[in-house]
Amino acid sequence: MEQLRGACIIGQSGGPTSVINASAYGVIRTALDNPNITAVYGAAHGIKGVLGDKLYDMGKEDAKELELLLNTPSSELGSCRYKIADPDVDDTDYKRILEIFKKYDVRYFFYNGGNGIYLESNKISKYMQKVGYECRIMGVPKTIDNDLFGTDHCPGFASAAKYIATSCAEVYKDARVYDTGMVTVIEIMGRHAGWLAGAAALAGVVGCAPDLVYLPEVDFDMDKFLADVDAIYKKNGNCIVAVSEGIHYADGTFVSEAKTSATDGFGHAQLGGLAALLANIIKERTGSKVRGIELSLLQRCGAHVASRTDIDESFLAGKTAVEAAVAGETDKMVGFECTREGGKYTSKTKLFNLSEVANFEKKVPLEWINAEGNGVTQAFIDYALPLIQGDAKAPTEHSLPRFARLKKVLTNP
Repeated sequence: MEQLRGACIIGQSGGPTSVINASAYGVIRTALDNPNITAVYGAAHGIKGVLGDKLYDMGKEDAKELELLLNTPSSELGSCRYKIADPDVDDTDYKRILEIFKKYDVRYFFYNGGNGIYLESNKISKYMQKVGYECRIMGVPKTIDNDLFGTDHCPGFASAAKYIATSCAEVYKDARVYDTGMVTVIEIMGRHAGWLAGAAALAGVVGCAPDLVYLPEVDFDMDKFLADVDAIYKKNGNCIVAVSEGIHYADGTFVSEAKTSATDGFGHAQLGGLAALLANIIKERTGSKVRGIELSLLQRCGAHVASRTDIDESFLAGKTAVEAAVAGETDKMVGFECTREGGKYTSKTKLFNLSEVANFEKKVPLEWINAEGNGVTQAFIDYALPLIQGDAKAPTEHSLPRFARLKKVLTNP
C-alpha cells in the first residue's frame, strides 16, 4: 500500500478521566516520531477546535512536558460535548472540517473519547470518502463508565475503579471509629451501566467491603432495600451501601429523580442527590445515624491513585491508533482483548469498526450480580481486579502532583 503522508489532528471529547492524556500522549509521541506524519496538531476542545481553526502545534512542545501527560488527569487539550448534524440534513460542519483539513493537509484524524464520538467520527470519515478526500480516522477510547462495545474494558475505568475501591475502604475504616452505629450511603457514577458501583466491592479484597452494592442493571425495590439495610444494621451496628447514581424502579424511573408518593409513606418529594435522598429515607425508617457521600467528580480524575495498568494500556491505545492508521486502517476504534486464565492477566489491542461501537452500551452481565440484586459475584472481582494493578509512580513538585504544563502554541493565533 502506498504510504499516505500528511498532518494529523488529535481531539478529545466528553468527560475527563485520569488517563485520557496518556492516550493523547500515545498518539502525539508516536505521530511526532513517524516520518509519514508531517505535523501533529491538537484540537482545542475537540471537534470545536477543528471547526474554529483553533489548533495547537504539538511539535513545539517540550518533550519532557509532553511525557508528563502520562500522569496528568483530565483533558489537557480541552474537551467538548458538541454534536455535529447528520450530513444529509446539514453538511455545514462537514464542509468546514474539510476546509480545515485541506488547509493543514490533515490526512489523519484521531478522536479520543467515549460512545458519542464514534458515530460522529464515522460520519466524518464517510463524508471525506464521499468528496474524495483521503483521510484516515481512528477512535481512541476513553470512559470511566466502561460501557464501550466490543472491548474487554475501556481506558479510564480501571483508575476510577481503583479510586472508588480505595475510597470505600477508607470510608469503611472511618465509619467504624466510634462505638455508636451508622449507615453510610456512597453514591457512585454510572447512569445506565453499573461497572463503577460494582468496583466498590473490590474493597473487600482488603477486608473493607461495602455491605450492599446496587447497580442499574437490576430494578430497584425501595422496601427490599430498606429491609436489607435494617437487617445488616441491627446485626452489625453498621452498614455501608454503595449505589450507582442510575438505579431505577421497575417502571424505569430513576430513584434520584422520583418523587415520593403516598405508597412510599414519606409524604413529600426528596430533593438533592441520590445519596442524600436515600440517607434521609433510611433515617426516617430506621432512626439510625446516616451519612450520604457523593463521590461526584473526584472519581473521574483521581490520578494520584491511578492504575499503572490503565496508564500503560491508555498510552498503548493511542500508539496503536497511529500505527494502524499509517498502515492503512481507518474507521476503527482501538480496544482490548484479554484473558485471565489461571489468575494470569494478558492484554492485547484489537481494532473494532466505528459503526459497531457507536451508540451501544455494554452493561454488567446479570450473572455477575448476586441473586438478591444487592451485590456482585466473584466473577466481577476476577474481571476487575487485574485492571487496577500497579502504582501510578507520578512525579511530584513540593510533594504535590507535577502535571504537564503545555505551551499550547496556536497555528492560527
